[in-house]
Amino acid sequence: MALTGGAPTPIGSAPPPSSHSGTPDPAPTAGTLNLISAKTWPRKSFFYGARTPRLLYEIGSDQATNDLRIDIVNGSGETIASFFRNDIAPETPDSVRWDGIAGDGRPAKDGRYSFRIVPQSGGRIARPATSSASAEPLSLSFDLYGYAFPILGPHDYGGAAGRFGAGRSGHTHEGQDVMAKCGTPLVAARGGTVQYSGYEGAAGNYIVIDGKGTSFDMAYMHLLEPSLLQEGMTVRTGEPIGVVGQTGDATACHLHFEIWTAPGWYEGGSPIDPLPYLEEWDSYS
Repeated sequence: MALTGGAPTPIGSAPPPSSHSGTPDPAPTAGTLNLISAKTWPRKSFFYGARTPRLLYEIGSDQATNDLRIDIVNGSGETIASFFRNDIAPETPDSVRWDGIAGDGRPAKDGRYSFRIVPQSGGRIARPATSSASAEPLSLSFDLYGYAFPILGPHDYGGAAGRFGAGRSGHTHEGQDVMAKCGTPLVAARGGTVQYSGYEGAAGNYIVIDGKGTSFDMAYMHLLEPSLLQEGMTVRTGEPIGVVGQTGDATACHLHFEIWTAPGWYEGGSPIDPLPYLEEWDSYS
């Protein structure tokens, strides 16, 4: 458990794909519809994450089969992805999973989204009146973010010496130090492919991840123990990668975090100041 600070061990595989988008029925039909139940989980998701947005729903209808369209709608009411579900029977649970890819093939922007269920023939499904005080409310909305804050526990950003660009003997500091107790769980800020996992005298135990769908490589240094993840393995956003430590050239327990631009970490890319990114991810994680 020390390797992950009590967090689940990494799965080591890519997230499940979206549900098949399907094709519209050439002659869609639907009865008089209502939405009996709808549950969306998790309420907060991360792109390429350990858990992707999923809807489980059930309709009522006076027709034996119904042709539906399930839209992913952003906070402005724009449809950014759709799933066509043909011949859906009433009072039969059905589900849809979304991988966070918008209709243009790119990762969706951060924000609040909702599943919207409509008949392919037009119109809207009415939400039924709650039949009793104990009935489970309908749940269609969720938040989606591209990155997760990498430390799962109390932390702070230390002083000027831990900032990007601070002076070091013979070089400058290429990342941001985030102070936290040794043993605090660490997760991948962005999932992707493990580019390096090992030990170096200054960095200690560290891991570098090539972020999925980004131009960034991200390095996590001074881990307490070697990461369970090895080169070439897949890790999802928000999955455990190790725990905060003090290995290598470190005088206190902390995470040294770096972001490298394309073409990548020690492949011709350059380190950039990660603090603005960390502060943004910290604000919602």
